[in-house]
Amino acid sequence: MDDRLFRNAMGKFATGVTVISTEHNGDIHGMTANAFMSISLNPKLVLISVGEKAKMLEKIQQSKKYAVSILSHDQQVLSMNFAGQLEKPVDVQFEQLGGLPVIKDALAQISCQVVNEVQAGDHVLFIGEVTDINMTEQAPLLFFSGKYHQLAQSEEAAASS
Repeated sequence: MDDRLFRNAMGKFATGVTVISTEHNGDIHGMTANAFMSISLNPKLVLISVGEKAKMLEKIQQSKKYAVSILSHDQQVLSMNFAGQLEKPVDVQFEQLGGLPVIKDALAQISCQVVNEVQAGDHVLFIGEVTDINMTEQAPLLFFSGKYHQLAQSEEAAASS
């Protein structure tokens, strides 16, 4: 099968949208990713996948820590910013969680210490032990078939808002 067929098929799996961030030598680095999942409750572990050509790969390997900001429905521009899809970068509001930079007002913020690194094809999987979490109550930003989406509110939910 060709690469485009594979990508299109994988795009049929709807995901949330995250910004992965770390701080190294006083500089904040971030990238958009939808390759994120929880993998264990005890201990609390999550996994991210970073392409071997991504600048972020070396930053996480050096810092040995990362944060995941799960984006809310109104943060699409931040996803596009960290994916390099904007002509002019936007000013990003960070705050700290567990000593790591996270996106302000994200749906959820998770700080992690890297406990394992696994080469997987043209990506590196980073397993992180969760050190801190912060959440808000908002609707998520979704990604499906190569496009951003939002959850549709039911008429009852919209009427009660």
